[in-house]
Amino acid sequence: MEPHETPEPAGSTEAVAPHQPPAPGPVPQGTITVARALELPALRRGLPEVVAGADRLGRPVRWVHAGETPKIASLLRGGELLLTTGLGLGNRAVEQRAFVRTLAERGIAALVVELGSRFTTLPAAVLDTARGHGLPLVQLRREVPFVAVTEEIHTEIVNEHYALLRRAEEVHRQCTQALLRGGGVPEILRLLAAFAGNPAFLEAPDGQLLYAAGPGPAAPPGIADPLQVWDGLRERRAARRPEPPAGSVVVDVPGGGGPGPGSVRARLTVLPVSTPLAPVHRIAAERAADLLAVVLLQARQEEESAARGRGDFLTDLAEGRIEAADAPAQARVLGFRPVGEGPLLPVVMRVGTGLPGPTGSGANWAALAHAVQEELTAVGAPVLLGVRLPEGRMPLLVGLRDAAERTAVAERVAAALRAGVQRAWPDRAGSRPPVVVVGVAGGWESVGGELRHAAEAASAAQGLTDRPWHDVRRTEVDVLLWRLREHGDLAAFVDRVIGPLLSHDRTARPPLIPTLEAYLAHAGRKAETARELHLNRQTLYDRLARIGRLLGSDLEDPQTVLALSLALQARRHAR
Repeated sequence: MEPHETPEPAGSTEAVAPHQPPAPGPVPQGTITVARALELPALRRGLPEVVAGADRLGRPVRWVHAGETPKIASLLRGGELLLTTGLGLGNRAVEQRAFVRTLAERGIAALVVELGSRFTTLPAAVLDTARGHGLPLVQLRREVPFVAVTEEIHTEIVNEHYALLRRAEEVHRQCTQALLRGGGVPEILRLLAAFAGNPAFLEAPDGQLLYAAGPGPAAPPGIADPLQVWDGLRERRAARRPEPPAGSVVVDVPGGGGPGPGSVRARLTVLPVSTPLAPVHRIAAERAADLLAVVLLQARQEEESAARGRGDFLTDLAEGRIEAADAPAQARVLGFRPVGEGPLLPVVMRVGTGLPGPTGSGANWAALAHAVQEELTAVGAPVLLGVRLPEGRMPLLVGLRDAAERTAVAERVAAALRAGVQRAWPDRAGSRPPVVVVGVAGGWESVGGELRHAAEAASAAQGLTDRPWHDVRRTEVDVLLWRLREHGDLAAFVDRVIGPLLSHDRTARPPLIPTLEAYLAHAGRKAETARELHLNRQTLYDRLARIGRLLGSDLEDPQTVLALSLALQARRHAR
């Protein structure tokens, strides 16, 4: 008679062959089940009989332990297959029930009792408690060396882990080959998901889903689509539970930006939807993350190179190195296809100082170009975006349907540019906001000069009051003054015209410069000036008289007013 056909002992009502198919349920890869352990030669020699928990033989066996102490449960961590002769079970039914109950509560995989030394048949208290707690209980009718059982099962577990490690190595090899033949993120994610038997996701640091992959044909029936799984994770986060479910694997994809949050380019997550995840799956995910970093870096480098190429084209166009007749064909090669014969709108964004990380580094600009390009997709008009690292600016050409939509498109473009900066460089808090200047729309014959003028205006506008965007037509005087600064005469002009007022405001109160600025802004209308400054008329008259005395000038004289206006405006550039 085969060992698994041993007749059921008297009083037992649940003798089931150990090779009966286990109840369906998730089993971690790299482990063996109770059913598999009972099929190994060392235990088969003991003529094993399953007398309780036959529907739980699919439980994974993490380790094997042999012991005879009454409080053996305190030494276990869960998942063990416990071997005993029953010496620790106790003599009274209450002790026997407590012994089995504490093992079940500890979460062991199964209890195996060898008959003969302590019991010839298992006590009813042991059987009933095991059945009540769903704990697999196996009795051995023949004596076996526990050390042989332990060695055999441990070897089987180690072999399973080794086989899984071999599979992880194979997955890494396949991912590397996919990378070498030009495969991208989706292929690497599919290989990882198939190995883990669970969906895998790549998300941006801000939580935006970039890619998702399911385990494919290997997925058990009823497993949800990976996007449905992701929706569930988003709902979990919305409920203020930001961490993924227990047992998930989450690995940062490095971005090469040094330590800190800015160094994380993306986040790789594998969720235990169909089967539990083992440590080997984290190893595979970490290796996949390194490959994904290479893929993303390569894509960024290609994107950065293309952005620089477009920036060079736009700069050459602005500097007159490209003929207007040749420009449309070159722009089409770069992917810019305006709608019909509509005008072209030049736009320049200057980021200025306060760049995160090494100033002007390629990694920073690549991230910015990527973020801005994505934001610009919502503008609803064709855009040619370039990058100019030496000047710290980004020139653009936007194709308009007609000149009437200039303002509406300019607002959308400016919002997209500033949103891209915030998204790519969130750690710029406290830095000067980017300056966006919108030029005059025109055809290919004039757009080069307008681009150059918008670039100068973007430099000149860095000292102006922050606005979502500056119309180049309102910065003409600032551009002129900014150009004069390069000759060294601007500071002298400011000091000569309003120097006494500047000296006064450094040492005396109230300052008089704000009063003069408000007076000139209202074209000398004293009533409006007083309302803006919240002053009564007499106080305003006294301050204006004092300004006139300090400057030795007549504030009613048109030439004096012009000089004072220019000096106040030039002060921002002279500083």
